[in-house]
Amino acid sequence: MAESTLRKRPAAVELTQRAEARVAELMAKAPEGSIGVKLSTPRRGCSGLAYSVDYVTEEAPFDEKIETPGGVLYIDGASVLYLVGSTMDWVEDDFTAGFVFANPNAKGACGCGESFMV
Repeated sequence: MAESTLRKRPAAVELTQRAEARVAELMAKAPEGSIGVKLSTPRRGCSGLAYSVDYVTEEAPFDEKIETPGGVLYIDGASVLYLVGSTMDWVEDDFTAGFVFANPNAKGACGCGESFMV
């Protein structure tokens, strides 16, 4: 009988080193009881969906869990399909700082960059 091996599937979202460092910074000052940060795509903005990152205190059954060196990033189970294959980065310049997403599933975005559509 042939022996099968299980391969670990790749994470839905790839984090850059800057994004991992930012997750570590967030977790270093997280409110008591936080077990990680959670990425979700709530309906918001003129294009339909937005990216949201918030502290999380408990795992939800269908969330995807991504272990990073500085803490855990959860991806909302209902948002995974909109995010598969995305790269999450942290970008800072003189005027703004925030997570930036390269999302191959986004078919368009609003002019202000607040939301995207799939």
